[in-house]
Amino acid sequence: MSIIRAYSTIRHLKAAQIKGQLRHRLFPYGERPERVRQMPLPDMPECCWDRYATFPAPGAQGNEAKAIEEGRFTFLNREETLGWPPADWDVPGLPKLWQYNLHYSEWLWALGYPAARTAILDWIERHPLEKSRVGWEPYPTSLRIMNWCGVCFAKFRGRSREDHDFKRALWGSVYLQAEWLSRNLETHLLGNHLLENGAALAFVGSCFGQQAWLSKGMEILREQLPEQILSDGMHFERSPMYHSRVTYLLTLLSNTKHEALKQIVDDPLVRAREALARLCHPDGEIALFNDSAFRIYNPPRDLLGNASKQALGAWALPDAGYYGWRGADGSYLICDAGPIGPDYLPGHAHGDMFSFELSLKGHRVIVDSGVYDYVPGEMRSYCRSTRAHNTVEIDGQDQCEFWGAFRVARRGYPCNVQWGPAPDGFRLGAEHDGYRRLPGKPIHHRTFLWDGSGCLEITDRIQANRVITAVSRLHLDPACRITSMDKGEVRVEYPEGKFRISIGASGTFRQEESLYCPEFGRKEPNVAVAVTLKGKEIETKLSVVSS
Repeated sequence: MSIIRAYSTIRHLKAAQIKGQLRHRLFPYGERPERVRQMPLPDMPECCWDRYATFPAPGAQGNEAKAIEEGRFTFLNREETLGWPPADWDVPGLPKLWQYNLHYSEWLWALGYPAARTAILDWIERHPLEKSRVGWEPYPTSLRIMNWCGVCFAKFRGRSREDHDFKRALWGSVYLQAEWLSRNLETHLLGNHLLENGAALAFVGSCFGQQAWLSKGMEILREQLPEQILSDGMHFERSPMYHSRVTYLLTLLSNTKHEALKQIVDDPLVRAREALARLCHPDGEIALFNDSAFRIYNPPRDLLGNASKQALGAWALPDAGYYGWRGADGSYLICDAGPIGPDYLPGHAHGDMFSFELSLKGHRVIVDSGVYDYVPGEMRSYCRSTRAHNTVEIDGQDQCEFWGAFRVARRGYPCNVQWGPAPDGFRLGAEHDGYRRLPGKPIHHRTFLWDGSGCLEITDRIQANRVITAVSRLHLDPACRITSMDKGEVRVEYPEGKFRISIGASGTFRQEESLYCPEFGRKEPNVAVAVTLKGKEIETKLSVVSS
């Protein structure tokens, strides 16, 4: 690793994060497992939740009871046969995120009471607390104890209350897990990980009336929510997928009906739902900016509540940097003119400044890359790269210096953002300095001009101190088919109609092979229209016009 890259990465970290990283690397778990295991177990309290409290199941459940009880588990579009109950809860040969999903226990929501009981007791018996076990890492522990409590003390509350042997075993394990979690908070990561830790402690604390967990969880929420939920309601990591998860978490905490918790989460929840409504295409699914994929977290329609009625016309989430339009004719446009994320936490960021997604007549036609996986490698690098997005790549480089799976060294920032909504469309202009680290110090300025009747005009201006090569790309939905491509015009058919792309520049244009990754573990071939220009001062104009 170069000194410049290391410095450019580390200098943005918070002091608490650096301290947490040192502790995590030198002492992976600050508390010794044997000390936590030996703690005396208090008498089991009764469930404190209102008897009418209900909680939505998490995520887009891809596992059905029949398959699970046959020992087949599917996560990230990958099915594995583990047996029932799983022959081994440690599956080191599988990707870590797949293992995480197994230990989240979200699939318990698909089961009846006897099968859920069997799985929980088996996990308790055969996956004890030990260092370096995936199932006991703080993040899966956070999700698991929320799911166990939601399933056992809300969905199956009556059955669990009368099942005294199960209830005692469950309480013993949840107590151990919550105590372990409270001693191993993910301060080395912060962001959504620490928020999950706090939400889990608050949720389980409210279930059992355990003031220590509740107080620590609420302390984290009070500290983190004002920073993590921007004033426009968007989660500060600017991933629509993670924003969906945070909206779910806030819903879960509000549904406990615990008054102190509701005072903390209800206002952010209202704003988060309103922001989520802005991020949805007419098909009901999220935009795929940054690390985002379908079928991971709850579909937006299950989370929106009173925000489900989506206003028409121009809209803006100015703190997040997302701007767009929703039309009665099924048109939808979302543009990214915001920073890649919080400086100290850019791990879920992509090189997508000034990218956009477009739907016409309710159908996506211009799409972002999505995300394939979190494993360092070719697909992770591709999905994060600028060439995978509908923006301008200069000299074959990314807007930001991505490395590893979640690291960013030198990065750019948008500036001079000018937003002009109108009854019949909008104008959005901005520039970014992400390429100033390159020879010639290029600056990219982009203007979006949207006519609500179905015409998008994009003007790019690039200024540099030397000759550079710029490539502007438009990635088409896999259902789109290019029917002709000549004389500066590309004609495209899609299931609901036609549109054309006009290229007003002296450069060359071509069709490129591309990849669309709308779900983890799933990649679909698609095509991109690429326009290449060279010079010190470049201006190009692209128009997308619905036919």
